[in-house]
Amino acid sequence: MSKAIIKTAKGDMTVEFYDKDAPNTVANFKKLAKEGFYDGLTFHRVLPDFVIQGGCPFSGKPETAHKAGSGGPGYHIDCELNGDNQYHERGVLSMAHAGRNTGGSQFFICHSRNNTSHLDRNHTCFGKVIENVDVVDDIRQNDKILSIEVVED
Repeated sequence: MSKAIIKTAKGDMTVEFYDKDAPNTVANFKKLAKEGFYDGLTFHRVLPDFVIQGGCPFSGKPETAHKAGSGGPGYHIDCELNGDNQYHERGVLSMAHAGRNTGGSQFFICHSRNNTSHLDRNHTCFGKVIENVDVVDDIRQNDKILSIEVVED
């Protein structure tokens, strides 16, 4: 399975991707990460005991930070909801969207299974933090994503 390391000032989180269950979502995320799209963006939405959300291009610059949460890469990808592993629990990486098939670059990581069952098969789960999941708890709103390093196995 392929992996990525999400690097933050609070620590690095290693993610293992659900390559078989959400191949297009994984490929899109890896492409953006390799291009440096996520470098310097923030976790613009942090809801305790729910999720940390990042990946909006508006979150990386002070002059556009007020629009954080409304941006993307300039295109949409389809949801992939029929594979295995479509279960939102602690450490799961999932695609944020503004309605079915409108995801692009924004993603979230779940704090726990509490309050997330309504997301199952509505948002595409495409990976899970397998190392340093405690970093999720330390992230605060506007903490930066330093970089995301894709590791191919």
